[in-house]
Amino acid sequence: MNTLGKISNFVGNTFAIWVLLFGALAFFAPSAFTWIAPYIVPLLGIVMFGMGLTLSANDFKEVFKRPLDVLIGVVAQFLIMPLVAFLLAYFLPVSREVALGIILVGCCPGGTASNVMTYLAKGDTALSVAVTSVSTILAPILTPSLILLLAGKWLSVSAAALFWSIVKVVLIPIVLGLIAQALFQKQVKACIPALPLVSVIAIVAIVAAVVGQNQAAIAKSGLLIFLIVVAHNGLGLLLGYWFAKLFRLSPPKQKAISIEVGMQNSGLGAALATAHFSPLAAVPSAIFSVWHNISGPMVATYFRKQADRHAADEQTISA
Repeated sequence: MNTLGKISNFVGNTFAIWVLLFGALAFFAPSAFTWIAPYIVPLLGIVMFGMGLTLSANDFKEVFKRPLDVLIGVVAQFLIMPLVAFLLAYFLPVSREVALGIILVGCCPGGTASNVMTYLAKGDTALSVAVTSVSTILAPILTPSLILLLAGKWLSVSAAALFWSIVKVVLIPIVLGLIAQALFQKQVKACIPALPLVSVIAIVAIVAAVVGQNQAAIAKSGLLIFLIVVAHNGLGLLLGYWFAKLFRLSPPKQKAISIEVGMQNSGLGAALATAHFSPLAAVPSAIFSVWHNISGPMVATYFRKQADRHAADEQTISA
């Protein structure tokens, strides 16, 4: 198990590389990965089940310890990214499917990778985990509602169908994970080191399937979608930081909310697009999966160095 844990840690730490590698392979050999497409929803369910296994009572206690901080993070999550997505989709020359895909990923809750990035950034990790947990639990209501509100211009959206999809692919697996953790604590604890490996394999498979399905469309307009995704992610990180600053939260909390807002559960976006709309609508989510796993470590490194400089300045002043 120690060896598996080391492999899992290595794969988790090099997540972006694997996503890029298999995304490229799927682009040049799409037929090798298109068979995965019918399994996108179950694969995301596995990731969410793993999230349930890692959540603890302390994560939810954090919500009650400082509800205002968590509320600010959740409001930022479901306000900034959907609005930025809508503006990008509305003003830029993209197809209806791509516009829907941009809004779809913008309306998703935060991704679990944000918790790791917040920790690396020396941000408030407990706040990040609490905001991720609450935004994920609220996703069955808020994500379909926001998509219906913002994307109705492009395509007819069944909010009820989206609600049940998110319940099945997010809420139920997380609850099952929590139940498994409560009933089989010893066995779950032994399996925890392998979870990053399972999650990476599942997300990489989802991205490869989406890229393989949409190889021709990506070849035609992939650069524009990539630039939109970069802008979406960058604005989310920046506006999330400013939003927290507006409410005069401490620097560690500002970092947590910035990263929480900028890093989406893009796997959910890809799964919903594939199940309810068109393969092309899943492309922004797939590209987001690649990009935010590159931008996240970059931002975390910047924030960490900023914290180190601040600590060094304080030591100099006190000396």
